[in-house]
Amino acid sequence: MSDTAVAPPPAPAARFAPTGPEHCIDRRPDGVYADPAVLGTTVLAAVDSILRSGNILSGIDYPVLIKALYGTGPALPTGPDGQPLVRLANDVVPFNAQRRQLYRSVKIADGEAEYCFEPVFLAGPSGEAEVPTRLDLDEFVADMWLKGIRFGIDLASVRAGIANPALGRVVVARRLEPEAGVDATVVEVSDDIHRSDAPRQLSNGKLDLMCFQNRFPQVKGGTRLLQKLPTKVGKPGFELSGIRIEPAAPRDLDFATHAGDGTRVEKSADGEYLVAARTGFLNVDPKTHSIAVGDKIVSRDGVSARTTGNLQLTGDYEEFGDVQEKRIIEGNGITVHGNVYGEIHSRGGMVRLRANLVGGSAHNARGDIQVDGVTANAVLQATAGMVTLQRAENCVVSGTRVRIEHAVNCEIIADEVSIGTAEGCALAARRVQADATAPWRESEMLVYAMAADCSRIDEVLEQIGARVQQFEAAAARHKAELAQLCAQPAVRKYLEIAGRVRSGEMSLTPAQAQQFKQMGQAVAHDLQKIGEVSAARKAVEGEQAEGKALLERFTAQRAERAAGSAVTLRLLQGETQIRLLPFDPDGPCFYNLPAREIKAQLRGNAGTVLHAASAGGYAWGGAGPVL
Repeated sequence: MSDTAVAPPPAPAARFAPTGPEHCIDRRPDGVYADPAVLGTTVLAAVDSILRSGNILSGIDYPVLIKALYGTGPALPTGPDGQPLVRLANDVVPFNAQRRQLYRSVKIADGEAEYCFEPVFLAGPSGEAEVPTRLDLDEFVADMWLKGIRFGIDLASVRAGIANPALGRVVVARRLEPEAGVDATVVEVSDDIHRSDAPRQLSNGKLDLMCFQNRFPQVKGGTRLLQKLPTKVGKPGFELSGIRIEPAAPRDLDFATHAGDGTRVEKSADGEYLVAARTGFLNVDPKTHSIAVGDKIVSRDGVSARTTGNLQLTGDYEEFGDVQEKRIIEGNGITVHGNVYGEIHSRGGMVRLRANLVGGSAHNARGDIQVDGVTANAVLQATAGMVTLQRAENCVVSGTRVRIEHAVNCEIIADEVSIGTAEGCALAARRVQADATAPWRESEMLVYAMAADCSRIDEVLEQIGARVQQFEAAAARHKAELAQLCAQPAVRKYLEIAGRVRSGEMSLTPAQAQQFKQMGQAVAHDLQKIGEVSAARKAVEGEQAEGKALLERFTAQRAERAAGSAVTLRLLQGETQIRLLPFDPDGPCFYNLPAREIKAQLRGNAGTVLHAASAGGYAWGGAGPVL
């Protein structure tokens, strides 16, 4: 047998008799073969009968065995006649009873089997010392089979454990997870279709082709437009016990529901296609999600009600025309070269408006917004990104960071705001920086320093401080009481003698010991009282120490919350008011609010006034004014 330091006893001369389920097993001089015509459950029953009968497959070819039993793994070799050649092992020999005891139990959990490899020994002859030996791969497979592990043995791990008996616990078998199938999908096969992204398949199997593109290209009759890729069945998996794990069935779709006027579905040897039945413009019905090819279609540059309507895109989008009022573009990374009068909604990436944004809005959930032209009467919100503007008038702006060259009569809230010139604006952020500020017409200039609300921590600090003071007072009382008790002459003398006796400084004769005992009895009540007061003092001092540690921890937490808020106004060119506005750092994001709520909050004169002036500069750094 392979992989053993000491070979097991030789097999008896009696040969294996292929009776019962083993009739499909052929034991030849050159090895043990299985009938290729009955692979699967029949061979499985035969192998199970052989191993349960106290035998092992010597020189086992485990990959061939797994392929023959479960149909998974490398292909079987073929013989001269072209038929599969299923050679399972070199021979079938008995499993030595003494060696069977060498194999320990196996731990099975979460689709894995762990075995603890350790040095093994065989009993010596006639009571002699044990003889070191090694495990055997063929015996290991047979033993695992009897323990219920009929699939997934890691031969490399087993061989490593046999070669190194001190390896310890090793995963020796793993479950095979099923391989998922492939759902039916639709792909584009024509270069004549100008698109921004492939058609999106919905959860119900239909195509949302309104999210495909915003223009209608022209195609020639007979052009293959789309191809249906059929479902592909997955591959099964197997538990360690050999139980089959079926993969989930792939989902199909009805390709015919996408064939409108001027198109047809053609099936050929190389697949199923949606084909243009005539030459014309491609048209998509948003209600039925079908594709039609017609003779006439109206198309204009830009996004308007007469051309594309609202757009719902899955990828990046670039528009060279204008976006009409009330039109909506939804996508991921949007660039518009023309003026925008409608709404831009991006799920991420960069929103870049190279002209003007007037009367519309721009929203980005995970990315930046930049407007190169003028922004007027608009709403700009970047939930997790930066907003960069050149000139903004009468706008509501929010984002993680906001940078504006010149802002007039705007409401701006962010974690960080940086502005060149601000006139008649209401700015709110944890960090505000402006080169110049001034009022504008009827709009006052307001700057809000957003500072973390520490009122709850302050209350806790006050309560803890008061409690610590109570402990200090109690400790002082106990100390004074101890001093008073110990100052009594009899008690002081007894404690002095007791201390010298304990330290070995003096020793007592029997008579002195008796006298010392009488002294102790005389002051016993006071000694008991001293013990009680000392214990109470220690308890109070422990509570006091814990209270001080807790006070320090909450003080550090408060300092951490208050850090990071700052205001720097380099030049006040008109009446400017700076206010302190608290926010809950544990609550929702303070700048991710609807535009109406932002206007109401920033124009409501909330908060505490820090500074008001019309000239000079101002800086505030959380703890107070810097200038």
